[in-house]
Amino acid sequence: MIIVPVKEGENIERAIKKFKRKFDKTGVVKDLRARQQFDKPSELKRIKMAHAKYVQSLHAHDDM
Repeated sequence: MIIVPVKEGENIERAIKKFKRKFDKTGVVKDLRARQQFDKPSELKRIKMAHAKYVQSLHAHDDM
């Protein structure tokens, strides 16, 4: 369960923003979407490798 303490006089929009951020960090929606269809392990590996190459290229570009 996600608990967001709201201080006296704190804006409700700020509390909602905190809740959304905590909810996104849990990865519930991402997990549900991944479970909607079956992906072969080889396909998951290919996607993971492509993402790793992309991240590595971003870091290489930042170093220049």
